[in-house]
This record gives sequence, C-alpha cells and structure tokens, in this order.
Amino acid sequence: MEDNKPWALFSEAGEQGYNEDVIDIMKQHFQIICHKDFLKDPQLYGPKIQAMFVWYTCPAAEPSLLTLLPSLKVVANGGVGIDHLDVPYITSLGVKVTNTPGVVSDATADMALGLLLASARKIVVGHQIALDPKTTHLPKGLMGVEVSGSTLGIIGMGQIGSKIAQRGKGFDMKILYHNRNRRTVEEEQRVGATYCENMDDLLKESDFVVLAVNLTPETTGLISHRQLALMKPTATLVNISRGSVVDQDALVKALQSGSIGAAALDVTHPEPLPRDHPLLSLPNVLITPHFGTNTYTTTRRMIQRMVENALAAVKGQPIPNEVKPK
Repeated sequence: MEDNKPWALFSEAGEQGYNEDVIDIMKQHFQIICHKDFLKDPQLYGPKIQAMFVWYTCPAAEPSLLTLLPSLKVVANGGVGIDHLDVPYITSLGVKVTNTPGVVSDATADMALGLLLASARKIVVGHQIALDPKTTHLPKGLMGVEVSGSTLGIIGMGQIGSKIAQRGKGFDMKILYHNRNRRTVEEEQRVGATYCENMDDLLKESDFVVLAVNLTPETTGLISHRQLALMKPTATLVNISRGSVVDQDALVKALQSGSIGAAALDVTHPEPLPRDHPLLSLPNVLITPHFGTNTYTTTRRMIQRMVENALAAVKGQPIPNEVKPK
C-alpha cells in the first residue's frame, strides 16, 4: 500500500519545520522525504517526487531544486502569500502552484487584534514590570490607549481584512477600509465598515492602521515617509501582511520623531531582523516572529488543504486552490 502513494518533498520536522503531530496528515496520502535527506541522493529521489510542500518558504522553489524534480506536478504552498514563489516560471515547467486561502483568516485576524491590544494597553511592558525582581510597587502612571470606540483603518479588505473588521466591530470601533476594489454594500454592512477610496483619508483619520494586503510590486513600500506623515502622532501601525509592505527606514524615523505613536509587527524584512536593527530597541515597537497562523487548529487545516491541493494535482483532478500566473 505504501508503495502506491506518490512521493512528496517537504522541508523538515521539528523547530525549523513542521510540528511532528501534523506530519501524519501528509503521510496518510504521500511517501514523504525531507529536503536534507533528499539532497543525500537527489538522483535516486528526484524522479519519484510529484509534489513539493512549501512551508515558511522552505524548501525554496528555485531552479536549482526544480530541475532535479522531473516528475514534479505541484508546488503546494502553506499560507496565502506566494510572493516567495516565481509562479510564471514554475507553471512554465508544467507544474501547478497552490496555496491555502480561507483557513488562515481567523488566526491571522486574531493576531492582528492581539498585536493591536497588546501595543495599545502596553501588555508586554506591564508583564515585564510584574515579573521584574526589582519591582516593589506597581506603577500608576503607565497609560495605554483606549481601543473601544477608536477608529480602525484596514488597508486590504480581503478575507483576513474582513475578519479583522468583524473583531473591531466587537470593540465598538469605527471601521474604515481601503481596498483595490470596493466591497458590496452587504459586505460593508455586515462588518460595519466604511470605504475610503483615497488611502490618505484613512491614514489621517485612523487611531490604528492595520495592513492586510498581499505583497505585490504595487504594495511593496506602500507605507513610507509620506504615508506615515499623514497618520496621527498617537496612531499605531499594525502589520500582519509582509514586512516589505512597509519602508522600515521610514518607520524607524517616524517612531523616533513621534510622527506616529507605535508599531506592532508580526512581519519584518528580513526575518529575523539583524540583531542591531533600530526597530528592536525602540520602546514603542512590539514585534512577534511571524507566527500569525501558528495555532494547532489552523496549522492542521493548512496542512490538510495543502495535501488536498497536491493530491488533486497529482491525480489530474480540479485543484481547489490553484494559483495561476497573472
């Protein structure tokens, strides 16, 4: 039975790869080999491999690897963003590309609100004070920013942006959004969001600006000196999309000068940042290690969707989440 399963290449298990408890999902349908073991004998394994599972950009779907996989039929990516994949090149080889939209939306939206709340209410600073062995009294002057009733501006109103708006509605926030295309009236009413055709208007009015866009040539450097200068000096920038959406040099200057109040980032460029990067030493910055989808529930759903996409491609069936070159 095992011999009948198609072969798939994956990165690795453990701290730098997949949690051990989700590997079984792949093993149910594929004979799997990790990248490190594959490289020990690529001539043996290369012709067998029909699917490649890409997790946190690994293994890198570069020509040097793809040319070793003559039987490859699909590159199945975990997550929505495919900016690390050269889709036109991969598809030119006759290989399908897939991703996992939808299943990541709730966890990523939760992360956006978590970052927003933690930054606004100085939760990490408070935690450090509470644990500090030198603390003998609790500070009364550590003030946060009110979230309830504030204005939330969302840039990018796809599935994740809509989920963020739903959560903001629960905090009685006034919700503005800017998107390449306006959503329907019904969609706007469901999440209580108001469309801003001009992104500048959103930046000027928002107390919290959340970035939830895909990384494309158009969104690279979307937030830079001019955009940050439009924001309120008390405003917080939250980024759960991709680090390159923000000009980080401009962000450092804005935070240092008080042009904006704070930043809460689950993504940076590069990842991780160099240990001497100025963002790491600013008191008004909160950074997490790009783990917006890292829940057991969402991770299992992502792996399951990757497997479903890969199986469909291998069998020549309609693929649920195929990504086609633009």
